[in-house]
Parts: sequence; structure tokens; C-alpha cells
Amino acid sequence: MQKITPFLWFDGNAEEAMKFYISIFKNSKIVSLSQSGESGPVTGGTFQLDGQEFFALNGGPQFTFSPAVSFFVNCETQQEVDELWEKLSAGGEKQRCGWLKDKYGLSWQIIPSVLGKMLKDKNAGNSTKVFEAMLRMDKLDIHTLEQAYHEKAAAR
Repeated sequence: MQKITPFLWFDGNAEEAMKFYISIFKNSKIVSLSQSGESGPVTGGTFQLDGQEFFALNGGPQFTFSPAVSFFVNCETQQEVDELWEKLSAGGEKQRCGWLKDKYGLSWQIIPSVLGKMLKDKNAGNSTKVFEAMLRMDKLDIHTLEQAYHEKAAAR
């Protein structure tokens, strides 16, 4: 059992959201559902996304999600970035720099792993060019980021 579990507050659509998320991420499943009475509505449940456990609750309209909390997803390939970007943003909102808001209002960062390596380059000029390229994008494009990185590196 993991020590810290994200707890997500939904307004009556927790089960729908859980099914949506597990349809997108590999190695995912609904672990349990809680109901109000034997045949009452689902009040919450636990689910796993690629082995990470989450708890969902139908808590009502009192609280909503904000970008102050987001889920950062490391992607190894452009195909993975593209797939997650399209699926998670369906019915939601595509935003700048790899951020999106899904149809439930939850914020996600769909980030290629190589970006972190480029931004940590000891040559500030390399990381600056990559950062500037990232600021011009919504969905992040690995090829464009690498071009910016190598453009500066070649200019040394």
C-alpha cells in the first residue's frame, strides 16, 4: 500500500471519471467502489493509473479542481505525448507548455522526459533556447525542443 494517495473530489461523476482515466492509462483499473446502501449511487472509490493509487469521492459542488494541483506525466516518446494529450484534453481545454485541463477540470502536465534533461543543461544558453521554444507551444513537441537545444549547442 502506498503511503500517500491523491484524493479527488468530484461533483457526482466520480465513477465516470475513474472509468475515463483507466481507459487512457495502461496498467490501470478500478479497485473498489463504495455505494450508498445496497443499490444506491456510487459515493466514491479507489482506482489505479499505471500502478499509482487514487481515491475519488462524489463530494458535491462545494469544491472544484484548480491548476494549483496538477498531475505531471513523464512521457518517453512523442507518440505517448500525442496520445495522452488528445485523450485527456477531449472535452477539456488545451493550454500552454504541455498543460491541459480535462473534462472534469483536473489539470495535467504532459511532459516528454527529455525536456528535463535539456532544461538542466550546464550551458545556460542551451536550456534558455529550449525554455523559449517550450513557451511557444501548447502540446510539447520533442523534435522542436531538440532542434532548439541543438541549434544553440551548434552555435557555441
